Amino acid sequence: MIKQLIIAAGLLAGCLSADAQVLANAAKEPMQITEYHDFGTIRRGRPVTHTFQFVNNGKEPIRLENVAASCGCTTPEWSPEPVAPGKTGSVKVGYNAAVEGEFEKSITLVYNGGKTKTIYVKGKVEPPVPAVPINSSVQLLKQSN
Repeated sequence: MIKQLIIAAGLLAGCLSADAQVLANAAKEPMQITEYHDFGTIRRGRPVTHTFQFVNNGKEPIRLENVAASCGCTTPEWSPEPVAPGKTGSVKVGYNAAVEGEFEKSITLVYNGGKTKTIYVKGKVEPPVPAVPINSSVQLLKQSN
C-alpha cells in the first residue's frame, strides 16, 4: 500500500512538473497571438478578411520580417514597423473564397532573426445564393396584392 502511494505521488509530481514546464515555455514566448480563426460558412466569390492581433510579451521589439501564406488564395498584410514590448501589432489575412469546400490555410510569421509562429484560417465555402430574376420578383409582388 505504501509503495502504491509513493508511486502515485511520484506520478503526480511528474505531471505537475510537466505542466509547470509548459506554462514556463508559454511565458517565454515573446509573441502572444490567437492561432486560429474560423470564418465559418462563406459564399463562393465573397472574399473575407480577419485581423490577428498580437501582443509583444518580450523585452525586445518584435519586427515581422516576412509573413508567408501556404496558398495563393490567402493574402497576408502586415507592417514592417517594430512592435515595442507591451504593445500590440497585427496581421491582416484575406481569403479569396474562390473554391467550394472546407479549407484550412496556414500563415507563417517570421520575426526577429528567424523565429517563427504559425497561425491558421479555416472555414467552409458554399455555392453563391442564386439570383432571383427581376421578372419573377415583380410577378411575386403582383400575386401577393
